[in-house]
Amino acid sequence: MMNRIIFVIAVGWILGLSGCQPLNIQQNDPTSAVATGNFISGTVLDEAFLPIKNAVVRIKTTDWFVLTDNNGKFVFSDIQSEELVIITAWAEGYYIGGGNEFAVGATDVKLILKKHAEDDNPDYQWLSAFARDGKDGNCENCHFNPDNPEAALPFIEWKKDAHALSVHNMRFLTMYLGQDVHGNQSPQRKYGFNRDYGRFPLRPDLNQPYFGPGYKLDFPETAGNCAACHAPAAAVNAAYETNPTLVTGVGAEGVACDFCHKVWDVRLDLSTGLPQPNMPGVLSFEFRRPHDGHQFFAGPFDDVAPGEDTFTPIQQQSQFCAPCHFGGFWDTQIYNSFGEWLESPYSNAETGKTCQDCHMPAGKNDHFARLDKGGGIRDPQVIFSHQMTGVSDAELLQNAVTMTTKAEIEGARLIVDVQITNDQTGHHVPTDSPLRQLILLVNVTDGSGQSLSLLEGETIPEWGGVGDPNLGYYAGLPGKGFAKILSELWTEVEPTGSYWNPTRIVSDNRIPAFDSDTSTFVFTAPTNGSANINITLLFRRAFKELIDQKGWD
Repeated sequence: MMNRIIFVIAVGWILGLSGCQPLNIQQNDPTSAVATGNFISGTVLDEAFLPIKNAVVRIKTTDWFVLTDNNGKFVFSDIQSEELVIITAWAEGYYIGGGNEFAVGATDVKLILKKHAEDDNPDYQWLSAFARDGKDGNCENCHFNPDNPEAALPFIEWKKDAHALSVHNMRFLTMYLGQDVHGNQSPQRKYGFNRDYGRFPLRPDLNQPYFGPGYKLDFPETAGNCAACHAPAAAVNAAYETNPTLVTGVGAEGVACDFCHKVWDVRLDLSTGLPQPNMPGVLSFEFRRPHDGHQFFAGPFDDVAPGEDTFTPIQQQSQFCAPCHFGGFWDTQIYNSFGEWLESPYSNAETGKTCQDCHMPAGKNDHFARLDKGGGIRDPQVIFSHQMTGVSDAELLQNAVTMTTKAEIEGARLIVDVQITNDQTGHHVPTDSPLRQLILLVNVTDGSGQSLSLLEGETIPEWGGVGDPNLGYYAGLPGKGFAKILSELWTEVEPTGSYWNPTRIVSDNRIPAFDSDTSTFVFTAPTNGSANINITLLFRRAFKELIDQKGWD
């Protein structure tokens, strides 16, 4: 029998861009077209009027493009249209050029491309996403429609997304500061001394008021590298010196538009395809922040013209997400959703899926900029959503795995088999934050509603919460927990969310992509021959004890 999977969302955070454009290359041979006149031809030149070969020349907003020859020449042949068409051109190292209308039959069209800077300007002042900042280039001006505020345009989608809230996320802030949601402060970490090992941390005293762990409780004199992902615009020039609670201005807009569209590439270890150790967030991005007098926006389309925009393939590749979704502390791998994807069949370039395919689903709109601001109608399947679905999206979670169950009575034994298959997710389930877990509950009662005794099979571990099951405390009940469990080396607090301290992985039974987990539970058979079996799969963003300490919802 198939069981409905119920996900109870508790607490956590996620980070996570852009869409791709299908290709339709036309051979650059005008012979037949010239005879009919159904063609447009021309040349792509640089600012010195020298030809640019292999430039992409496109009929804007379509998948129809040609490449220039060694002399910079191009021809669109057999154009079946009597209307004017907009022609654009792009080549690596240049801004996108063109954007003018041409009639079919036009010859000697000249498209001039301007080079963009090849270096990064660390003095660049980030552009706010919000129109209230008063600059023409603010993203809201063109990527939000006040006359249709629910339209799926990038600004309003991003504004609703966890990336826009990465600086202000209450779970992140309370973990950073060592507070609960009401601002109650846990005491600073206390230390003991050992003649052989020196100073070592002590476990927190849970008999005293305690509101959970915090980075600043353990390292009060440093800022840490949290801002490298949570406040990247503020931390871009000082990844280890930026306190995210003190960030203001554009830096407080989280993982914002201008930041993402200044990313030119991602620095990865060529031997592994992963970010280098101790290079989280901004430390693994390569930027092209422009110099004074210029702007620079990198995106997934090669026909956004006129303007100082360019194309970079990284915007539509999973590698874009790697710097903030892969990372370790003290040689222990903490975040690894990118690495899990890389090791899975989803990373196959021909048959797989990118992070963007699942977390930025396309098809919600046929334009990404207001039509009265220069936007054009496109195939919706090439426009990726900027409301990046994650652990706050119940529909995404409820379609993450498939659960199948079987039950039968054999004499005095009732046997329940449960199989969970990760058949819809390109990484482990659950992934990223080691606070996250799945809890499988198997509740079996007889006809009168009395629980039947578990004879064989696993029970929910202590981290499922010790207390009243009606209040979400499931420890000891028939079922199973799926999580990566970390233990602090000195204090042996387990499971711990203080992974800024030295930790070790005690266990990890999460389900990789396309793997299955099968569990068997044996109960005493009901005396009247009938039983009610309720099987539930829960998702939590944090362990129950930590939820209680922090006051998270």
